[in-house]
Amino acid sequence: MKVIILLVWFFAFLIFLGYFFVGKPPSQEEILWGVNFSQKHASLLGLDWKEVFLALIKDLGVKRLKISTHWDLIQPERKEYRFEDLDWQIKTAKKYGVKVILVIGMKTPRWPECHIPSWARTLSKKDQQYYILKLLRKIVLRYKKYDNIWAWQIENEPFFPFGECPWRDKEFLKKEIQLVKSLDKKRPIVISDSGEGSFWVKAARLGDIVGITIYRKVWVKELKIYFKYPFPPVFYYKKANLIKKIFKKNVICIELQAEPWGPTLLYDLSLKEQEKTMNLEQFRKNIEFAKNTGLKEFYLWGGEWWYWLKKVHGKDGIWNEAMKLFKD
Repeated sequence: MKVIILLVWFFAFLIFLGYFFVGKPPSQEEILWGVNFSQKHASLLGLDWKEVFLALIKDLGVKRLKISTHWDLIQPERKEYRFEDLDWQIKTAKKYGVKVILVIGMKTPRWPECHIPSWARTLSKKDQQYYILKLLRKIVLRYKKYDNIWAWQIENEPFFPFGECPWRDKEFLKKEIQLVKSLDKKRPIVISDSGEGSFWVKAARLGDIVGITIYRKVWVKELKIYFKYPFPPVFYYKKANLIKKIFKKNVICIELQAEPWGPTLLYDLSLKEQEKTMNLEQFRKNIEFAKNTGLKEFYLWGGEWWYWLKKVHGKDGIWNEAMKLFKD
């Protein structure tokens, strides 16, 4: 009996490899390239975040941004909302004809992922959720008049256990989606998931668009080693194709690795260590890998870091390479 079970698993594994690891995706005639932006991340790199934002648009020629909102920056006190910085980002993007995905919620990109204000950290889960819904309402009502915002992303990888977060709650995510849709019936909702660690089914069930990540070389803290994902481009194409056929949803890449991932946060990582997972050669490889997945839209992860390399260390190789990509 055990032999039969092992044979079944073996043949199932061969079928899995045959389907997800073999083949070549069709080429896309036109690929849409964008960049992620986090005001907090730019500031923690010691940069003037407005200067970085303008450089991405005016110097690199970026026409698509995925902008992260952070709860602790917008609502530093229970009764105080500060929208000035986000106002500036959205208005500046509109001025230069830049399309925006706006990421909202408790869990938004950049460590610690869940950007909870100090005043809200000791609240009960129920009370935290009350204030999160209140925050979403204020953001959507404030910014839905800006036609350059083409989609809302609600939470960041809400099903993936990454970051310092007090809870995950699928039913609450549904409430967030329901609220945003009731306030803005025009724009689609992006729900994101791990590109490598999921088949994106949960995201597809809830979102209008599935946003995925693509990472190539990372640090695995549990094993204390650098690891290169073995998945070929067709792996992402086949999964996206299944999502499109079964759920009638499009898949876009909302994080394409173009920044180091090391054993410590980037701010504490030496240049030598950074280059183990991201350098000019790896940047080019990741762009080529993305082109071969058959997906049409990508948001690169690391624009603030490219500018930091250029501004602080005089290393403009990746910045200049990115310029070719966006100005082609």
